Amino acid sequence: MSDPSDKNRLEFPPGGERIAKYLARAGICSRRDAEKLIEEGRVQVDGIKLTTPAFKVASGNLIRVDGKEVQKPEETRVWRYHKPEGLVTTAKDPEGRPTVFDKLPSDLPRVISVGRLDIASEGLLLLTNDGELARQLELPATGWLRRYRVRARGKVSDGVIAKLKSGIEVDGIRYGEMNVSRDEQSSGGTNQWLTIGLREGKNREIRRVLGAVDVEVNRLI
Repeated sequence: MSDPSDKNRLEFPPGGERIAKYLARAGICSRRDAEKLIEEGRVQVDGIKLTTPAFKVASGNLIRVDGKEVQKPEETRVWRYHKPEGLVTTAKDPEGRPTVFDKLPSDLPRVISVGRLDIASEGLLLLTNDGELARQLELPATGWLRRYRVRARGKVSDGVIAKLKSGIEVDGIRYGEMNVSRDEQSSGGTNQWLTIGLREGKNREIRRVLGAVDVEVNRLI
């Protein structure tokens, strides 16, 4: 005789794609955030609440997050977006400030950002419908070089540049080597333009590191 509770059990088919990776590729969230959704009981497979991120998705599974059906991952796409100053790079800001996603065209599918630019920064931001791709591009091990144009107020001497190139520690956090060059057109006056390249990119890294050497960033592109 079959156990009547069997109808509430999920089968774990061989092969397939892990559920967290599937949700990331579908553009729902990052793989890590998908695992949190599962822990919170917000993910269903074929009408049954999922309790483990070890589940692998088969072709016929119906996936829902918060009761809404998850569409199968589309072909991976990437968009370039020029982020102006004054927008927050987050899907929902608790302070109610305008976000990058508020300003996107209405016909754009659900996308996530590859990394972030803070509210006072501007410039190139990559958006994608594939959360797994975003995760890969954000990993420090990927080694992508991110270049910034920086208008700095304060004396940016050769000694300061040498210190930044070797890496420094600020408030107990170690910041790695920076590729720093001074704009040839900088006059050496109150404001100077720098070009800074990073391969890691911690939160507000350029502002914090320059602030530690008494240089104020008043524009970051």
